[in-house]
Amino acid sequence: MSSTMQRIFISDCEGPISKNDNAFELTSHYVPGGSRFFTLISRYDDVLADVVKRPSYKAGDTLKLILPFLKAYGVTSQTMMGYSSKNILLVPGSKEMLQYVRSLMSSFIVSTSYEQYMHALCLLVGFPFQNVYCTRLDLDKCEISEEEASRLKILKDEMVKMPIPEIPKGAESLRDFPKALQETVKRLDEIFWRELSNMNVGKIFTEVNPVGGEEKAQAVQQIVTRFKSDLRNVMYVGDSITDVSAFRLVRNRGGLTISFNGNAYAVREAEIAVLSEDASVTAVLAGAFNKLGKRFVLELAGSWEPSSLEKFGLAQPLKKSLFKLGEKKLPRVEVVTAENRDKLMKESTSFRKTVRGEAIGKLG
Repeated sequence: MSSTMQRIFISDCEGPISKNDNAFELTSHYVPGGSRFFTLISRYDDVLADVVKRPSYKAGDTLKLILPFLKAYGVTSQTMMGYSSKNILLVPGSKEMLQYVRSLMSSFIVSTSYEQYMHALCLLVGFPFQNVYCTRLDLDKCEISEEEASRLKILKDEMVKMPIPEIPKGAESLRDFPKALQETVKRLDEIFWRELSNMNVGKIFTEVNPVGGEEKAQAVQQIVTRFKSDLRNVMYVGDSITDVSAFRLVRNRGGLTISFNGNAYAVREAEIAVLSEDASVTAVLAGAFNKLGKRFVLELAGSWEPSSLEKFGLAQPLKKSLFKLGEKKLPRVEVVTAENRDKLMKESTSFRKTVRGEAIGKLG
């Protein structure tokens, strides 16, 4: 195969590979009321990225916004690494899937996750960290005074009492939101972009750049350029709003986009929706993509049944794993069309919550 035809596998981490939302879990563990607090900030992130379209703001910047609060409650780079390494929850079959896909083609993980979590995950699954694009962070470089820490704790107490914004269907601006939620978003704007930005600890907003939104798309382009390949040769697997820009880039240039237990944002942009409790199905689709390309994978997904898989001639270990999962029925794989998109968005979002838990499953 010539260099211009080299297939490349690129996947998000949290969702397609692991069940964690590491930032959510860190916040829940170290910040009192952290579960609700993180959910509020995550939904605020969705509003800014998808509705308000705040200049220079991108999906996934939640991981930047929570950092002053983690710092206020004594979190360090070392505690992040220790907590992450002890709490990784892999999607069943993901370690084997990554090993198999790496044997076929150049493979990368592009994740919004903090580098402390990604280091721990790579050690666990045997994936080379040098093939990972993620959010670089040295929390210890950022200084915080006792006065700022106290103020941040007061703000956190205020924020956990706020209503969590739900984006109305079809909302195109903040004016389409109920009045109470408009006020919540405006108050969060004041907290983050006026008060926190003027604190010394607020410098972290300019020093840390989460790999989400457009940064994921840029990472995909860098990988393709590095291998002198083409976006038509990329298979991209994602599951959330942070994957939207990468999905659009790959899909528009002829590559293959797959939502794995994705939320509505991911399914809306992907060409294939997978609903599965096991990552073996990703290995099967990657094997098909490597061998015969995007058109064949779409045909395979369009007639997703045991006889089609037998005809394809899966590698034996994968076949055994996949058919064990499918003793009653195969994991669900569907081509996303204009006719089934809304239905798949709802069903995948619901299934996502059963696999990753209600609290993580409903995050953007």
